[in-house]
Amino acid sequence: MTKPLHIIKWQGKEYRIPFDVNLTLDPQDKLIDVPNRFTGQTASLPWFAVAVFDLIMGAEQLEDYNTMQNGLSWFRKYFPNEYMTILD
Repeated sequence: MTKPLHIIKWQGKEYRIPFDVNLTLDPQDKLIDVPNRFTGQTASLPWFAVAVFDLIMGAEQLEDYNTMQNGLSWFRKYFPNEYMTILD
């Protein structure tokens, strides 16, 4: 993985974001519900994880599988339960 472009500190943990993603959403402690596009199940994510999720979905559409796999690996590391709900 490349050097993280962003390091986010949220709820006492440090998250290393390896992508140049838009992190301009309101960084409050509120969570955003993100649905699994196939099952409809939802996972609650902070704004920066939603940005990575959006990047994964865009990379898939563009057939950029390297970026997509990097994003999936990031989710498995930092949000394993949410990964299983919305991305697996």
